[in-house]
Amino acid sequence: MMTNPTGRITQGQFSFLPDLTDGEIRLQVEYGLNKGYAWSVEYTDDPHPRNTYWEMFGMPMFDLKDAAGVMMELSGCRKTFPNHYIRLMAFDSTRGVESIAMSFIVNRPKSEPGFGLARQEIDGRRMRYTVHSYATDKPEAERYTG
Repeated sequence: MMTNPTGRITQGQFSFLPDLTDGEIRLQVEYGLNKGYAWSVEYTDDPHPRNTYWEMFGMPMFDLKDAAGVMMELSGCRKTFPNHYIRLMAFDSTRGVESIAMSFIVNRPKSEPGFGLARQEIDGRRMRYTVHSYATDKPEAERYTG
């Protein structure tokens, strides 16, 4: 990982903490529901920092009032994609737009290969940098299989 001593993908809230338990996840969901946020469950096998649009599992839960519904969707996503990154996202629609109020990873593959910094020399001895996800060296269906 690039200058990441934890060796883990650090995106969203709580990313430098140990993984949240289901009880802790439920408490965060309840907090968001009490604020009027709508929840969604998303997953990916390419957690590149610029990959902000993960695949959505099910539909956003706009009218949900109970954390059990979010936990049920999360459980279904974990069963379907056990070796993917899964995150919960809370949307605040009070301003008339869907702005993300909360986002945190709730599932990770057993092994996280991380990222590398690729350098390319271009005209005038200038350098161009890009981040490369090691996970994408394998095809989609084979990235986190063991």
